[in-house]
Amino acid sequence: MIDTAYVRTMAHYNAWQNDSLYAAAATRDDAARRRDCGAFFKSIHGTLCHLLWADQMWLSRFAGTPKPGVGIHDSAGLVTSWDDLVVERKAFDRTITDWAAGLSQDWLAGDLTWFSGATQREMRKPVGLLVTHMFNHQTHHRGQIHAMLTAAGAKPEDTDLMLIDVVR
Repeated sequence: MIDTAYVRTMAHYNAWQNDSLYAAAATRDDAARRRDCGAFFKSIHGTLCHLLWADQMWLSRFAGTPKPGVGIHDSAGLVTSWDDLVVERKAFDRTITDWAAGLSQDWLAGDLTWFSGATQREMRKPVGLLVTHMFNHQTHHRGQIHAMLTAAGAKPEDTDLMLIDVVR
C-alpha cells in the first residue's frame, strides 16, 4: 500500500506544517487561540492539543511510545500552557520523524491489533492503512486550524505537499 519513503515524506511534511501553524498561532494572544470557533475541538488551542494527542496515541501503538495522559474526550485539554504545547509539539514531531526514519517495508506490510477507545472494541487493520490514517488525520485537523488562524487574521504558510523536498 505505502512505502517507507512515503512515511518519511509525510513525517517531514507534518513537522513543516506544524512549524507553520504554531508560528502563525504565536502571533495571536492566548484568548484568541482559545476562542471557541465552532470547530469540533472548539478552538485553535484545543484542536492543536487534540492533534498532538492523536499523534501520541498512534505512535504508542506503532512504536510503544507513552500514551497521552487523557482520553479522547479530554484531548482538547491535553496541554494547558501554550508554551508547554509548543515544546511538546516540537519534541513529538522529532519523535515522529525519527520513527519514520527507522521503519521497514515488512512492518508496513503487516497488521496491527489494538483496543480502540473511540469504538470501545478491539480492532485489526493493515499497518499501511493506519499509518496513512494518522497522516490524513493530521492534515484534516491542520486544515481546520489553518482556517481558524486565517479567520483570526494570522497568515500560516501554504499547505501544498508538493512544495516540500521529497525525502528518500
